[in-house]
Amino acid sequence: MLELQYELESQAAKWYATIDIANAFFSIPLPAECRHQFAFTWRGVQYSWNRLPQGWKHNPTICHGLIQAALEKGEAPEHLQYIDDIIVWGNTALEVFEKGEKIIHILLKAGFAIKQSKVKGPAREIQFLGVKWQDGQHQIPTEVINKITAMSPLTSKKETQAFLGAIGFWRMHIPDYSRIVSPLYLVTHKKKDFHWGPEQQQAFAQIKQEIAHAVALGPVRTGPDVKNVLYSAAGNNGLSWSLWQKVPGETRGQPLGFWSQSYTGSEANYTPTEKEILATYEEVQAASEVIGTEAQLLLAPRLPVLGWMFKGKVPSTHHATDATWSKWIALITQRARIGNPNRPGILEIITNWLESENFGLTDEEEQEQVTRAEEGPPYNQLPAEERRYALFTDGSCRIVGMNRKWKAAVWSPTRQVAQATEGEGGSSQLAELKAVQLALDIDKREKWPKLYLSTDSWMVANALWGWLDRWKKASWQRRGKPIWAADEWKDIATRVEKLPVKVHHVDAHVPKSQANEEHRNNEPVDQAAKIEVSKIDLDWQHKGELFLARWAHDASGHPGRDATYKWARDRGVDLTMDSISQVIHDCETCAAIKQAKWVKPL
Repeated sequence: MLELQYELESQAAKWYATIDIANAFFSIPLPAECRHQFAFTWRGVQYSWNRLPQGWKHNPTICHGLIQAALEKGEAPEHLQYIDDIIVWGNTALEVFEKGEKIIHILLKAGFAIKQSKVKGPAREIQFLGVKWQDGQHQIPTEVINKITAMSPLTSKKETQAFLGAIGFWRMHIPDYSRIVSPLYLVTHKKKDFHWGPEQQQAFAQIKQEIAHAVALGPVRTGPDVKNVLYSAAGNNGLSWSLWQKVPGETRGQPLGFWSQSYTGSEANYTPTEKEILATYEEVQAASEVIGTEAQLLLAPRLPVLGWMFKGKVPSTHHATDATWSKWIALITQRARIGNPNRPGILEIITNWLESENFGLTDEEEQEQVTRAEEGPPYNQLPAEERRYALFTDGSCRIVGMNRKWKAAVWSPTRQVAQATEGEGGSSQLAELKAVQLALDIDKREKWPKLYLSTDSWMVANALWGWLDRWKKASWQRRGKPIWAADEWKDIATRVEKLPVKVHHVDAHVPKSQANEEHRNNEPVDQAAKIEVSKIDLDWQHKGELFLARWAHDASGHPGRDATYKWARDRGVDLTMDSISQVIHDCETCAAIKQAKWVKPL
């Protein structure tokens, strides 16, 4: 089905016609030596079919093969066939009519029956295999949208499974599909009782809304001016990516599909970079099915990944197995090497991933491979004489009174001394940058020849490894606007140019039983970065957090606790789970959603 869909997308036709063979199975005679396999008894009398009967599991395969052979023998014009359904296309109605007429003649000659009512077109808009096609684009038919959006809340596992089956067919039209419907899958588990709660009602309402506003996908275009862009995001609960095409003159481009999937097994424990690489691995395979393996792909991940792939070395901090890394490296590097040196198979494009925004591709964006700086070794692997040049950094942010404050800290393991600086406004990410600046200040003051930075922030590590140089080449702008914290990044880049700096990421979430010297040195800087508040300030902090939590919950569309937390965190707002839970508990809108499950439809 998907292969036919991708093939039809690539045609970008103006006119279509469909042919549905009448009683296709009964048109196929059974050889005499096979009829005993289809014998049956009715009212004491034995009978045997002499035509292929309905219900045999091999019917579709046999029928498809015979029709295909007949069309090939008759030299049928270009078409697509799925069992007894056939579609032809062209740029004019006359062209399509002539193609359809020839195919009908071939089928009639081969012994198949064609009803006039089963022939549709030529038409500019047509349905084939339940999908609406127009100008090479496929979209959800209006009657399907109306049927789904009119459905009442589900009342059983069977109804829920049927609903998921119906909407699952259209998942490529829906961004972040797997995350949206995950609460619905929870009520279908065999060992659990069916319980339709607020999360299910919200997911049910949201997926219906997404179906109602689903965009058309396609057509697949080819040529040197076509840019195929893959946007990916690896979240806490799963992966999502989308494939877009853009040609000169288009401001936004055309989507070819949206994909999403939940983590399985140990994937949820991967580092952020590993999750991005996993997303790249999955999306490259999916995109190749849509546009082929020869077309160039432009990757727009949240974190750079190609550097790790061409480096061919597994980082010291990782959770995926060596075999998994080898699999990733093999597929991605092989796909990247397809093409000529001037147009490799895969490129990474610069993105302002810190803003957590939806971004499109502009003609001015650089399209060259990312090269990474050498990753610094773990602190416990540094030679004794080098450890004096090592510093640990951290940053935090919280609301104190009516103001938002940040604190950045640096810890020297050899001197056992912490140094910190504070300020107002900003976020915890800004505090992480201030900590790096503080470390560079210490290096300059002490006149060190080099610096080893250890941080538990993937944002800092990835920026210094790969994005910093890219942002500089883009004049610290993206789409004509300054990147996030441009002044801080400029200052850091200027100083890093004059000083050999190696950065290592510390996994802060390690059980004490597995902690080594590096993890133990990360604890003092974590404590030094914490902001102390008085009891009165704590009261104000609680009120301020409730205000922000209420704003985040309303602005994000009244999702659950975890979704509200993620929405706020993506926008630089750090909230506590307790404050979000209290806001949701007091929310009148959420109460109305919860109450809706008790209202019987008229």
